[in-house]
Amino acid sequence: MGLADLHIHSIYSYDGTATIPAILKYTAERTQLNVIAVTDHDSMKGVAEAMRLAPHYGLEVVPGVEVSTADGHVLALFVNQLIPPGLSLVETALRVRAAGGICIAAHPLAFGTSSLRFETIQDALQQPGVKGSLVGVEAFNGGLVYTRQNETIAERSRALPLAQVGNSDAHVVQMIGGGATQFEGRSAAELRAALQHRMTQPVAGRGLTGLDVLVHYIPRYLLRKLGWAAWNAHPSAPLTYTRLR
Repeated sequence: MGLADLHIHSIYSYDGTATIPAILKYTAERTQLNVIAVTDHDSMKGVAEAMRLAPHYGLEVVPGVEVSTADGHVLALFVNQLIPPGLSLVETALRVRAAGGICIAAHPLAFGTSSLRFETIQDALQQPGVKGSLVGVEAFNGGLVYTRQNETIAERSRALPLAQVGNSDAHVVQMIGGGATQFEGRSAAELRAALQHRMTQPVAGRGLTGLDVLVHYIPRYLLRKLGWAAWNAHPSAPLTYTRLR
C-alpha cells in the first residue's frame, strides 16, 4: 500500500514557509509518503521544480494547485495549467476536467478559511460533467486548528459518492504527513486510479494543535516574512534555512 499527501504549501503560497527542496527532503527522510502534491494558493510556480527534483529524493509529485473558487477551496490535481480563481465550484470542476485533471474538495466546513459546504458539493455533483472531475473530499485535514471537527466531517464525507482522502495541509515541513491518503500501489498513476474508483482510505494524524502553531508555525512564518525559508541544497545535505533572493 502507498501513502500520499496531496495538500502541501511552499513559499509560493502567501502563508507557506518552505522551499520545494526542503519539502522534498523532509518528506523523503521523515515520512513514509510515496506521492505528494505541492498545492499552493492559486499558483503553480513551484510545480515544475518539484517534479524535476522529486526523483532525486525517491518521490513522485502530482502537479496541482489549491484553487480559490467562489464557493470554497478546491485541490486541482494532475493539471499542467493554472485554473483561474473566483469561478463557481461547477465551472472550476469543468475547467479541471478540460485540463485533464481531477479535483478534491478541500477542508469542507473549515473555520477561518474559504471552504465548501456539503450542500454545495452535493448540488455540483448533479451537474453534467462534474462527477468525473470532482472525485474526492478531504475527510481529514491535519493542518488546521479546527481538526476537532474532523470526526463530523469524516462522517458527512462518507455520505458523498466521492473518494475520501486525508491530507496535512502543511504550511511548515514539520506538518507534512500529518494527514495522508492510503491507496493500492505506490505511484501517482495508481493513486489517480484509486481516487477515481473510490478506493482510498484517509489516514488521520495527530492534527495541528495550538502549541504547534506557537512552536512551529508562527516562528517560521515570521522568518519567512523576514526573507528566510527552510532549504535543502542537495538530497544528501541537511535541512537548513536560507535567505531568499
